[in-house]
This record gives sequence, structure tokens and C-alpha cells, in this order.
Amino acid sequence: MNKMYKINTEDEKKLAKLGVYQQAILRILAEVPKGKVTTYGDLAKELSIRDSKWSPDSSRAVGTTMRNNPCGPQIPCHRVIKSDGSVGNFRGGEKGAVEEKIAMLKSEGVKVVEKKIDLNMFRYNYKKMNQK
Repeated sequence: MNKMYKINTEDEKKLAKLGVYQQAILRILAEVPKGKVTTYGDLAKELSIRDSKWSPDSSRAVGTTMRNNPCGPQIPCHRVIKSDGSVGNFRGGEKGAVEEKIAMLKSEGVKVVEKKIDLNMFRYNYKKMNQK
């Protein structure tokens, strides 16, 4: 099983410049290992489970956090996809960015077919990890 990314001192300096919400979302995202994906909604829900002051319906705010991630690709925003399994955007919609995201996911063992991912197979399960 792949391990989560361990946030280092350099990352901490970058994260310190962000708001509390963005820091919390990126810390949760760092737990998603290679070969797995999460959704914008999953991240919002997981944060609300860990801290009830945050809304489980804030997937748009998660998207904004991904677009402004100062610690990529180590904190892997390329592993965040839409709730319907669509790959979604990457690097703010830059030309060729979605293809780059797909290539990164494929290199980590995620199967992408017609810009979609089977969430039953590749979705990261936070609950399973939190029970350990």
C-alpha cells in the first residue's frame, strides 16, 4: 500500500501563507496516496467530519484551494477529480493541463478511460484509514 505524503518544513512555510481552510484541505489531500483519487466533495465532507465548523457542501472552495496549491505536486491536487469520475480541470485550465493530469494519474496506476476514472476502484477511503 502506498503511503501518504509527509508534509515537510518547506511545505509548512508555504502552507503558513494560506488561510486555515486551505491549509486544512491540503493537509487532508496529502493523505491520498499514489494510485488513489478523491473528489472535491469528498475533501469538503472529510474536513467537516474532522472539524464541524466547516461545511460539507464547500466543494467549490476545495476547487479554489486546488487551483492555488503552492505545494504541488507533492500535495497532489492532480488526484482530485469530479464526483462523477470526470478528471476535471488542472492548472487553472491551462492548455494541455488536463492531458498532463491524466498522464500523472496513469503513471501512478490510476486507469483513466475517456477522461473518467472508476471511483469504485480508485476512490480513496478516508474512513478506512482513520480506523487504523
